[in-house]
Amino acid sequence: MGSTILAINGSERAGGNTDLAVAHAGRLITERGGELRTISLRDHRIAPCSPCGNCNSRPVPCEINDDMPALIEQMRAADGILYAAPVHGFGLAHLMQIFIERAGVGYLRFARPLTNKVGGVIVTGRRYSDSSAHNQIINNLLLNRMILVGSGFPVLLRNTQSTPGLNDVEGLDALDRMLHRMLDMIQLLQRHQRIVDGPVLPPHDLNERIPRPRRGEPASTRGDGNVQ
Repeated sequence: MGSTILAINGSERAGGNTDLAVAHAGRLITERGGELRTISLRDHRIAPCSPCGNCNSRPVPCEINDDMPALIEQMRAADGILYAAPVHGFGLAHLMQIFIERAGVGYLRFARPLTNKVGGVIVTGRRYSDSSAHNQIINNLLLNRMILVGSGFPVLLRNTQSTPGLNDVEGLDALDRMLHRMLDMIQLLQRHQRIVDGPVLPPHDLNERIPRPRRGEPASTRGDGNVQ
């Protein structure tokens, strides 16, 4: 069984540092016998959150008519997801920011379909605030119950030159290590599923919006949760 990783590229700039990093990842994944599929957010129609204000009480996915439902389906189908985005204005580039807001609040929060998928993060930047952007995406992955593999240093690819390039040797080493670990974990999960005919980590706790009963409290007394 092959491993399919979906890269979500949040860069507005075609041919920039983030595109180069995703292409590098694709070559390594292919060499390992896997497949990298890429969503470039700049090529899709993704509206920002609207002022409807009912995200906490809505029982169904977002009603905004754009490309988000199709992108969510691609995420559901992948074995692993690689988030790649640049730093802009000392923060996360706005395409990725809009995407994770719409994906999370509008779709993923209902059943957490990314539970137990293997996740990884690449952040490209010049020099500043890349760790903050990286931490933000990591927190989003944790919220969605994804599996993060320990692979050494975070993948922060820095380039102080005016032209795009993968010049950060230490960052590239971290990227390669992360990709190998992602593929190893995906293959481990796939082997276990073939052996036992079931997931290695049963998704028994999918949604924090449905609170667990306190010890000694009957389930019937639980209230409805509205946590995003």
